[in-house]
Amino acid sequence: MADTVSYVQYETYEGGSPEAERLVFEKLARDLMRVQLRNKSSGGAQRVQRAFHAKRVLGVENARLRFNDDLPPALTQGYAQPGAEYAALVRLSNASGIPGSDVSPDMRGIAVRVEVSSEETHDLLAANFPVSHARNAREFVAFAKAMAGARTPWQKAFGLLVKLPLAVGWATATRMRRNVQAAARHTVGSLARETYWSRGAYLWGDAGPVRYQLRPAPGGAPAPRPDRHDPDHLRHELAERLAAADVEFDLCVQRFVDEKRTPVEDGATEWRESDAPVVPVARLTLPRQDITTAEAASAARRIEQQAFNPWHTTEDFRPLGNLNRARKAAYQASAAHRLGTRFRAEEPLRNTVLGAPLRAVFTALNRYVPWHRLPLNAGLLNLVALRQVLRRHNLIDTEIPEAPPKAVPVPETVDERARTARSYDGSNTDLSAPRMGATGATFGRNLKPVYRPDLFDTPNPVTVARELLHRRAFQPATSLNILAAAWIQFQVHDWVNHQRYSLAERSIEVPLPPGSTWYNTPGGPAENVMRIAENRGLERPGKPPVLFTNTTSPWWDGSEVYGGDEPTARSLREPDGAKLRLEDGHLPMGSNGIPLTGFNENWWLGLSVIHTLFAREHNAVCDALHKEYPKMSAEQVYQTARLVVSALIAKIHTVEWTPAILATKAIDISLHTNWEGPPNNWLHKLGLWLVESHSLTGIPKTLPDHHNVPFSLTEDFVTVYRMHPLLPDDYELREHHFGQRLEALSFNDLQGGAAEALARKTGLTDTLYSLGIAHPGAVTLHNYPRALTRFERDGEIIDLSVVDLVRSRRRGVPRYNDFLAGLHKPRLTRFAEVSADPDTAALLKDVYRDVDEIDTVVGLFAESPPQGFGFSDTAFRIFILMASRRIQSDRFLTVDFRPEIYTPLGMDWVARNGMNSVILRHCPELAAMLPRDASAFAPWRPVLPVRGSGAGS
Repeated sequence: MADTVSYVQYETYEGGSPEAERLVFEKLARDLMRVQLRNKSSGGAQRVQRAFHAKRVLGVENARLRFNDDLPPALTQGYAQPGAEYAALVRLSNASGIPGSDVSPDMRGIAVRVEVSSEETHDLLAANFPVSHARNAREFVAFAKAMAGARTPWQKAFGLLVKLPLAVGWATATRMRRNVQAAARHTVGSLARETYWSRGAYLWGDAGPVRYQLRPAPGGAPAPRPDRHDPDHLRHELAERLAAADVEFDLCVQRFVDEKRTPVEDGATEWRESDAPVVPVARLTLPRQDITTAEAASAARRIEQQAFNPWHTTEDFRPLGNLNRARKAAYQASAAHRLGTRFRAEEPLRNTVLGAPLRAVFTALNRYVPWHRLPLNAGLLNLVALRQVLRRHNLIDTEIPEAPPKAVPVPETVDERARTARSYDGSNTDLSAPRMGATGATFGRNLKPVYRPDLFDTPNPVTVARELLHRRAFQPATSLNILAAAWIQFQVHDWVNHQRYSLAERSIEVPLPPGSTWYNTPGGPAENVMRIAENRGLERPGKPPVLFTNTTSPWWDGSEVYGGDEPTARSLREPDGAKLRLEDGHLPMGSNGIPLTGFNENWWLGLSVIHTLFAREHNAVCDALHKEYPKMSAEQVYQTARLVVSALIAKIHTVEWTPAILATKAIDISLHTNWEGPPNNWLHKLGLWLVESHSLTGIPKTLPDHHNVPFSLTEDFVTVYRMHPLLPDDYELREHHFGQRLEALSFNDLQGGAAEALARKTGLTDTLYSLGIAHPGAVTLHNYPRALTRFERDGEIIDLSVVDLVRSRRRGVPRYNDFLAGLHKPRLTRFAEVSADPDTAALLKDVYRDVDEIDTVVGLFAESPPQGFGFSDTAFRIFILMASRRIQSDRFLTVDFRPEIYTPLGMDWVARNGMNSVILRHCPELAAMLPRDASAFAPWRPVLPVRGSGAGS
């Protein structure tokens, strides 16, 4: 096999490196999808067509490619062996992206897929002109954009004479126009009598670069004169020709001589036969057949579902040159767009034009007046503008790109099961990028990482935690109940999880303040350092270790209930059934006393009741589906119920939990707009129509949109969701009939293995009631649960408040002041600007040397939040960016959120239900206690104990 060195010498990467070039290609791929949409609207097509070669003239599956017996030894490489014969698919087409008449001026093309084996194919693509109109990918896409949607002669002339020169310059446009016009003027009477050139260079094993041609084999009937009155002349001519005889082409190659005469990077320069002789190597045969039969039509339709790409080959035969390298990403995007696995929505011109000044106005205004102090409609419009700014500047892709491109021996196909059901590990949620958001994908970034090993222990994180985070006296969040605290942990377990080494494998040593000691393991010795198990990161030579993988999938797929892999998911189900296993209505118990469920780390009573509730909800959906659709299999019922429950969880979080913790009118309207579209307010609708019309329907009715960055959740998102202060240290369990106290407990009494036994003893109804009437802690300084400051986990004793600080520093999350600036807020110059409370500002000054050292978590907790907010406005900026992204990137919450996938019953279930109805379905006795005009996360009505009954003792 040819090694990398043997062919990289022929190539020069735009931007100086494969990685830089790849970024250019990704933008060009998006541009081609935009071209497809323009062509669709202009061509009157009901669906997206190919960006080029949209009209198929012929498609056959029974062609053969046979290499010559006298194949030269130097060209005997890989699958190219003397006498070797392979099956092939062939597609002949007109080059335009808009299907038109066969007699219109146009170029023609051929695509051949050589099927060597089930593990190896080779796609050969060529056009009937010896050179490309474009030297490189930029020119290629510029031409496509200039001609997008052009059908009439004057539209084509405007594209060639005005749009193209503006894009590439007059001289380049003239050369491109000359090539295109020369090719299009060529009269084509039969596609069987045309010569097709690859135009770009390809590796041919150890023989080095070649360009190939497909020439009509000697003999055969000459091409007739075109019938100018027949728009399908070329197809009809081929039908007659194939009905009478085989159609044959000779596959020929020209070998590389030198970069001047046979350039690799320049697709617009011809390799002259006088410099590089043409050598026949194989014959392609389209056998005699009737292409007008139903069987032939079926084969042609199957070929239309194929995605031809020159990168469907082996590394020995990989494409070479800038134009060819761009084709991998571009053709993949174009094919996925055409086949409905990747999406592109055009922004209306009015939104494009008005969006920029609107963002500029609000950016300037927010320096003096924050969004939450503006009148309601202005504040709502401000939030739209802010989200647009964050989408443009605060989504950073951390996945290591494929650069340079790699060959794909067998074209990837979509797993048909994944079209209608969520996968176990999150893969195939985006069918065009199967590993996007799957377990093991990297955490993204909203801000560029700041990796400062010299500041890991400055100031000492133990001192910071003890002085600023540890709870002194419980500070309640009186607008919420403890179910709100359990809910967010339930959600975070669905979205994010970093893998850790064991303490013995690899640990971080945090020095303790003078005179302090710490027991790092149960029964271990006192030490003068606090040891914390280190995260497993991706090692990249020469780069800071700030890249980590997510061991769960970040999609809203209910993996905390259902599991993140198939063995776990199947083990949680009833044997041969659709329901989840329950024991008398409770989660099945594991051998360690912790229930069996999708994700059961950091287990406590609050998680137990939420998990139990949604396991029961799954089973209720299964019963309803089975009754409504008795012919559905158990697997179909299970997968549909999972879709329904996952979407219901997403809805509850969007329109109930979030407005509960961010209790303002603007947020309530915004979150409901995200899910179901704006309220019936003409001013609000007009604002969205002018600046972000996609929001007029609610995200579930839009197309998936990753905003040009593959979906992931981010390290910054993990940081702002450190909401441990929500957990109280002390709890009361009460029964719901008379309000009688059952037990008073500490957090340690209801976490870990003790939680499930307590949940079963108390019962789901009374446990929900007990948590529903009690307040969680406020997310602020000096309110970190005492129980979590000396907490046993996985054989180590940790202070979780210290761990939060250490993790953020070592993962490269910027410190608070840099965090503010990165989220487009003014930098701070004084401690008094962090918090309106002078005592807090003074304490911050005692702990930190200057404001630039303040830890992000500390700054977020210290910040004075907007009225009604349960956490800071800075954390909220990450939230408004990522909250809508979790919905908009997910096809199961957008284009595939439809009755055909969910069933009509499933869609109705999501529409009609919320947290209150879920609770009442499984615990109807709680109807009188739930809030009348608020979500189930607001405080419930407590039942007052009856005097003299012993209640409340």
